Amino acid sequence: MVGPAFGADSAAQQQLVFVYGSLKRGMVNHHQLAGSHFLGTAQLGGLHLFDLGPFPMAVATDDPAAVLQGEVYGIDAAQLAGLDRFEGVPRLYQRERHQLSDGRHVWVYVGRSQQVRHVPRITSWPPASDHPRPAPGPAARR
Repeated sequence: MVGPAFGADSAAQQQLVFVYGSLKRGMVNHHQLAGSHFLGTAQLGGLHLFDLGPFPMAVATDDPAAVLQGEVYGIDAAQLAGLDRFEGVPRLYQRERHQLSDGRHVWVYVGRSQQVRHVPRITSWPPASDHPRPAPGPAARR
């Protein structure tokens, strides 16, 4: 699916990326997608979401009920390389191809199971309804 801002020439260069955490609209790192094209919300199966504190991490699972809610953006190769740097590929995340429930293929940043052994699983980001966070202490409120 090509968004309205993409012409026939640029469609071949477009990369689709699925975001599920701090890169979503209204989240703290959304500015990393400046200049990209929002293509809508989507669902991606086969991943569980974990709360790493300031950001979530999706990890592959065999659970057939696992469905991740997120957003899809059209970006160019330079933006994709910038996201790789931002996401710490390959040290922190791996960038993998996955198929959305609507059939489109997207890039998604995925962690490894050993990275989330001791952190809570959540169903969405931010995790307000899953794991309320304590209010920040006086030093954190500057």
